[in-house]
Amino acid sequence: MTAQKASIKTEVPGPKSKELGRLREEYLSKGVGIVAPIFIETAEGSLLNDVDGNVFIDMGSGIGVNNVGNRPPEVVAAVKGQADKFLHLCFQVTPYESYIRLAEKLAKIAPGKDLTKSVLFNSGAEAVENSVKISRHFTKKSAAFSFVHAFHGRTMMAMALTSKEMPYKAGFGPLPETYKVDFAYCYRCPLQMSYPSCGIACADKIDEIWSAPQFEGKVACLIGEPISGEGGFIVPPKEFYPKITKICRNHGVVYIDDEIQTGAGRTGRMWCVEHWPGTEPDMLVSGKGIGGGFPVSATTGRPEIMDAPQVGGLGGTFGGNPVACVAALAQMDLIEKALKNVSKINVYMTRRLLELQKRFPIIGDVRGMGAMMAVELVDDAKTKAPAAKETKAVKVAALQRGLLLLTCGTYDNVIRLHPSMVMSPETLEQAMDLLEQSFEEVIKK
Repeated sequence: MTAQKASIKTEVPGPKSKELGRLREEYLSKGVGIVAPIFIETAEGSLLNDVDGNVFIDMGSGIGVNNVGNRPPEVVAAVKGQADKFLHLCFQVTPYESYIRLAEKLAKIAPGKDLTKSVLFNSGAEAVENSVKISRHFTKKSAAFSFVHAFHGRTMMAMALTSKEMPYKAGFGPLPETYKVDFAYCYRCPLQMSYPSCGIACADKIDEIWSAPQFEGKVACLIGEPISGEGGFIVPPKEFYPKITKICRNHGVVYIDDEIQTGAGRTGRMWCVEHWPGTEPDMLVSGKGIGGGFPVSATTGRPEIMDAPQVGGLGGTFGGNPVACVAALAQMDLIEKALKNVSKINVYMTRRLLELQKRFPIIGDVRGMGAMMAVELVDDAKTKAPAAKETKAVKVAALQRGLLLLTCGTYDNVIRLHPSMVMSPETLEQAMDLLEQSFEEVIKK
């Protein structure tokens, strides 16, 4: 790709994308939604080139997968090298080195010295499912908890742990029995309190719930994202997770750190939970960004937990596919080198977003960490009524200019920014300029 910035040559979507869109309508389930009706032909770094010759800046990164950009040469070379050896064997039949090396790497970089054993899978949802399975086997308890505003995947248990009903859960029940507790969403405090005078009462409420007869001695695990992803990039206070993990320890509950979207360097640390000193997860689930664009995920934990299931109780035909493993090993090396760049991206994005907030009162909150930032749009600063219609309109306006944005939030009113950790300053500047122009078009003063 020769273009170094967004460039729109046709209407969006262009004629070729429209034709492919017609075929999509004819041959794909309507249950498969898309963010942008453009079909990509090539991608490199932070730029996407569609079939009509339009170039877009990628601020979605494949929903937090392409953490060091599209098609890193080192990942491509590793994949080509493995393709010349073998593509698939199934590790449970005839093991191979790359599976072990990836598990070794995960142990070395885990958030805590005790998380040393792993199992590899294909998707984040699989890692979540297995983390609950393992927790139940280890604790001999059954109740699984997650947070309000959480997203943990689309398989049955992962979907049950997910909070948002539409579009993820509606019509797919009955789902496995799970339970929700409040997240520290300070902008919309569920307890109608204010930080820091609240004393992190939302965490104390969990202790109260687990001490009641319904759950006392019955809770296997609590799974949480350090930053609530699909829920709206919600960042809890610094006291939240240390308190949560202490409560889990006191009740003999396995705390599962879901780093599928927040991990692999996206927030400036290898794992986002490291931003909360004193937090000690028992298990880590990872995926998305660790694979360099290939489907691989992992459940990593303390040995006594991970060794609890019987031999043969964990695995899967494609889990830890050799091509995905070598891609992940190459990707993780690149991420470690790119960590130092994340703070620069964050400083610039934060400044630009706060400037936008001053210009456009519809931006009720600016939040995030590292290369994972968001703005929440509200119709009224006092009532905080969600501005979902305007959020969608900004996303559409941005696409017309060559900027691919994702939205999220329980109320569909959050614009999220997921740039590559190595996005160039020039590309990031144009991206933020296009975002500003989109706000100017949609939000008439």
